[in-house]
Amino acid sequence: MLTLPVMGEMSMNKAIHGAFRRDLGRFVAALETFPAGDRKRAAGLGAAWENFDDQLVHHHEGEHEIAWPALEAVGVSRELLVQMDAEHETMAAALAGARKAMERLTSTAAAEDAAAALVAMAELRRVTVQHLEHEEAEIEPIYQEKQGSPEIKAMGRKFAQVSPARGGRFFAWATDGADREELAAITGTVPPPVLKVITGVFGRGYRKNIAPVWR
Repeated sequence: MLTLPVMGEMSMNKAIHGAFRRDLGRFVAALETFPAGDRKRAAGLGAAWENFDDQLVHHHEGEHEIAWPALEAVGVSRELLVQMDAEHETMAAALAGARKAMERLTSTAAAEDAAAALVAMAELRRVTVQHLEHEEAEIEPIYQEKQGSPEIKAMGRKFAQVSPARGGRFFAWATDGADREELAAITGTVPPPVLKVITGVFGRGYRKNIAPVWR
């Protein structure tokens, strides 16, 4: 996650949530129809998984280290943030299970391992969507109300302090399949000409190796 300022009707944070939902749906659909023994397909899903895994871990570490202190400073209760972290722990356990299952599938391309990965992925989607919905219900209104505060602006600047390589891969992923409202939230934060350069230069790896997995 790079930045969380609110622009218009949707925050950048909610647009990122949309990317997580899309990928989880893609994985479930792909595993439901996985062709047993197809090592090329397994390798493609493995590459897509590595990106998803990295994006989700990075997102939640950033929330804990950067977003939560800023939100607490603008009035979000400590109790709610503790609850959010507890949900992150539940998701981390499901993520670990899915990670193990996807590593196995990538190695074997076996039907039984695709079935096991599907079970693990469905559970990860369940707990992740549950958390995202809770976070959006409780915290999205705070972003909307406090978007102009010094604390939220400073939070956005901290999230933006990433390498061009991570930024390019992130934006290429976040915009891949995004709907109009999600794209508006992203381009409201990063001007379209800048976004085009970032994704064009530093997002090439995602566009070449991962995006085709979902086509």
